[in-house]
Amino acid sequence: MKELQEIQKRLERFDDPTVGLTALHGELTQSRLKILEKIEGGVTGLREENREVRRRQDRMISDLNETRGELRELLDLVDVLRPLALAADEKAGDSTQTHPEVTAPPEPGAEADNSFTDPAAVSSDTDSQGGTMENAERQPQPEPGSEDQDLALKNAIEAAYQGTDTSNAQPCAPTPQPSASVEDPQVAHGVLLLKAAGVASAELIAHRDTWEWLAALAVDHSHFRTPPAVEDFKEGRVRTVLSGRSLIALLIELWNTRSTATPLQGDWALAMTSYNRIAAELADVAGQGETIRIVLDDGLSVEADD
Repeated sequence: MKELQEIQKRLERFDDPTVGLTALHGELTQSRLKILEKIEGGVTGLREENREVRRRQDRMISDLNETRGELRELLDLVDVLRPLALAADEKAGDSTQTHPEVTAPPEPGAEADNSFTDPAAVSSDTDSQGGTMENAERQPQPEPGSEDQDLALKNAIEAAYQGTDTSNAQPCAPTPQPSASVEDPQVAHGVLLLKAAGVASAELIAHRDTWEWLAALAVDHSHFRTPPAVEDFKEGRVRTVLSGRSLIALLIELWNTRSTATPLQGDWALAMTSYNRIAAELADVAGQGETIRIVLDDGLSVEADD
């Protein structure tokens, strides 16, 4: 009995809230709360840092897209102004051959020097010689607005796509425009985009490295959609299916990269080959409901079985 009483006294110590299991449970609970509090504080800080990094990345991507858009506008402006400058040079050469007196050196004297430097004096001399029409042709004409240029280009592309004469597509152009035909790179590119717009799906076979380069090139375009599946084919090749909308985005980015990339570099070679291969497949579209197959592998035939 004495031993039992001693054991009972020892067990009663566990019921003491300051020493027993209750106190131990309270200490564990407080420690757990402190640990959770520190973890939540650290996670909150990491989340804020990640958000700030994402904001900076978004700003950088936006700035890069704006810069890319400005470069594209400059390239388009250069392509538009180049034929106009060539036409102006040709007209100037013709005017010089037909009216040599207009550009002849002036006679000695103050009046001759003034007429040589003053455009008004030159025009008055030309009028007195009956060269008013020729001088009017030599004067720089105001450049047509961007809307008129876009409309003329659209009409030329539509006419080439429908197989009609492009000269009838722009009857009311304000100034003489260079003859637009399928040989014009911009017109040919526009026809290719129209053909891609009519494609429901196109099967693409390439090496995984090439496909990753193509996807990274077009992923920022608003019309590109990542395909739901990329299937391993053979020997490092992959096979996927692109919609016509994604094909348009890919063609546009390849066109821009082909124009802006440094010659004899990897991006230029990949863009040229991929663009020409897609263009060759779209050129043979016959409207028979068949899936277009684009193969970026010279060792694999287009008609090869799965």
